[in-house]
Amino acid sequence: MAEKFDKQSSLDFVYDFYVKMKKNNINLAYEGEITHQITKAFTSLAENNMTLENDPSSVQKKVFHVMVECLQNISKHAEVRINETTTTDGRGIFLVSKDDEEYNITTGNLIKSDKVNGLRKMLENINNLDPEGLKQLYKQQMREGRLSPKGGAGLGFIDIARKTGEKLVYSFLEIDEENSFFVLTSTVSRKNNLISE
Repeated sequence: MAEKFDKQSSLDFVYDFYVKMKKNNINLAYEGEITHQITKAFTSLAENNMTLENDPSSVQKKVFHVMVECLQNISKHAEVRINETTTTDGRGIFLVSKDDEEYNITTGNLIKSDKVNGLRKMLENINNLDPEGLKQLYKQQMREGRLSPKGGAGLGFIDIARKTGEKLVYSFLEIDEENSFFVLTSTVSRKNNLISE
């Protein structure tokens, strides 16, 4: 049986959430199903915001690209979770924050725990490569990468690392024996000095 809705607790939560968002420079937050329409809406909002901030077009393109890759990752790879009342598919959390130096795009989604070790190994490998190594790995995966049943061969992660020139920051939080929550943060410098496309 669902708990009775507590209006005061809800109001307190909204204010606390607002304060935490301001403190962490989060200007976009979403939790739910990630669809093509949601992706378009977010990239449009981010584009408008970056234009108002007068960010260089190269920075805008990188943020746009990373957002799309991250959202597609949730859409394709978030696990289905079934409980007594709902089935969720392609759901996750998506946050964009910025300060004077950089944009941070953070995503989180449910994955099966048996996928954690393989995903961690792939991300560690990507983080250990220099730009030339990333370029070669990307080409290799394009030629011979084994696709998962849902598509992709780690290309999105490689591409994010190549475009941003930054390490991928990630974490796996164990929920229960079968499920974990995968959190990924990608950083785009607001300075117009990153590697070329």
